This record gives sequence, C-alpha cells and structure tokens, in this order.
Amino acid sequence: MNTIPSVDLREFLSEDHGKKKKFIREIGDAYEEIGFVALKGHFLSEQLVEDLYAEIKKFFALPEAVKKKYEIEGIGGQRGYTSFGKEHAKGRKEGDLKEFWHFGQYVEDNPVLEAQYPPNVMVEELPRFNEVGKETYRMLEKTARYVLRALALHLELEEQYFDKWIKNGNSILRPIHYPPITSEPENAIRAAAHGDINLITLLMGAHGKGLQVQNHKGEWIDAIAQPDELMINVGDMLSRHTNNRLKSTIHQVVNPPRELWGTSRYSIPFFMHPVSEMPLDCLENCIDEKHPKLYEDITAGEFLHERLIELGLIKA
Repeated sequence: MNTIPSVDLREFLSEDHGKKKKFIREIGDAYEEIGFVALKGHFLSEQLVEDLYAEIKKFFALPEAVKKKYEIEGIGGQRGYTSFGKEHAKGRKEGDLKEFWHFGQYVEDNPVLEAQYPPNVMVEELPRFNEVGKETYRMLEKTARYVLRALALHLELEEQYFDKWIKNGNSILRPIHYPPITSEPENAIRAAAHGDINLITLLMGAHGKGLQVQNHKGEWIDAIAQPDELMINVGDMLSRHTNNRLKSTIHQVVNPPRELWGTSRYSIPFFMHPVSEMPLDCLENCIDEKHPKLYEDITAGEFLHERLIELGLIKA
C-alpha cells in the first residue's frame, strides 16, 4: 500500500446499513494493512479549527520566559508546556526539534480519577486559549469514540466494547510547534521515527509535506490529508490488544527542504488513551495457530509508564 486510504465517518453514522458496513470494512482493512487513514466527516467545525490554530500560534509566540512558567515539574510533561528539544523518540538521544502544549482530560463524575490526573494548566495571557482547547478536545474525543466503535465491530466485538475504557481516559491533546530551523540540525529531525503509545491518534494539520509513514516494505510514503480530513493511526496499545492484527505504523516528521527552513510548522495530535486499568491482554479472537500470542499481559497504565521513561519524560 503506497497511499493512505480516505474514509468518511458520516457513512458509519448514517442509517444506511450498507454504508456502515462499507466504512467498517474500509477502516478495518486500512488498519490491518498500513495503520493509517485520512478521515472526513469528523466533529470539528472549520471555525473551531481556525480558532485553535489562532490560539496556539499566539501561545508559541509568547516570550520564552512566559512559556516557561507553564512548564510544570514532576508530572512528565502530562499538562502544560514542554520546551524545545526536551522529548526524544524511543532509542534516540537527540531531542526532537519541537515544543508543545498538553491539554488533558476534563473528568466527569469520577472524583477518584479527577484526583489522580494532573489539572489542566490555565494560560493567563490568552483568555480564550483554554476554552478553545477544551472544545477541540471534546470534539476529537467524540470522533475517536465512533472510530473505535467501528473497529470493535471489525474485530467482532460488541460495538460499545471500548466505551467504558475510554470514558474519562487519560487522553492528551498536543498542539506542537516546529520552529524555523536556523542552522544545520545535527542528527535531529522535527520528530524522529516512532510509533504512538496510545489506542489511536487523531492528527490535525497534516496538510503539507512532512509527515511520513513506513509501509510494510520499509518504504517511507508521504501522508498528506485534505483540509477537511484528520489523519488517524493505530497506536501501540491497540496493536498490542489486537495481537498486532491492527498495525501501529512507524512514522516521522522530516525537516523541510532548506528553502523552507525559515517557516514554522504546526500540528495537533489527539492521543486517545484509555483509563489506566484497561487490560491490554491480546484479544482471544486475534490469537490462533497462525497468529500465536505475541505480548505479555499488561495494563494501559503500566505500559504508559514504561514508555514515558523510554521517551525521557519521566525518570525510572
């Protein structure tokens, strides 16, 4: 597969049984083949997208000293600001050429989880920043819920199988700024080759060249979405849970050609995480003689902790 398939969520949401089955088949096949789709028909309005980009551009343009006061120690970068070059891909020492912000879960009806998660960080200088971030978080979480329902049906599970695990899950909305490149990077790129940790990732801002996906032949192919599409990929948690039936594909964000070094790039992934208690044990119906069990049993919380250590965001 040398292109990223495009699917339309409105088919799954329609009353037409044939269209719903078509969506389930197309997204399931894509995730078994390459692990990525471009999705139309999501719940983000054009206005909300415009508002979010406006707010995050204002934030990343703030003086360094102002941004630094929102970098919270001791929480592994799970909320607020993470400064340039601090995160690196698993197995690499060089920091990625990016800075980013984290919006986290807005917990409903669960005081225990509310106490466990770090609170969201309020930006005093930008009165609409947190409001717009929260609304975007909600709409991406809603989109992700329906994608996972389609995947549950593809896996011959009950349609709402994932619902209880993702309600109040430890999901993260991460606006990223890749600043202009001012000198020849020494063995560093904007985001080194990696797989995502979580169940699925919904990416805003993959409209220009930069994001690349590795296909089964080891070739890098450009992943470019249309302006009305989100790029959505399988993360390691879902791959593990399905005994690698659904593929968590290695991807990267490469540096632009030298003539574009002076430009910033923004992208906004939403990392859909379940609650920590979710067992990631390989599903029984994804194991057979041809597909023996590949992974040890582990919870989502244990797996996340291991990976944050590998990424350099928390200490062992």
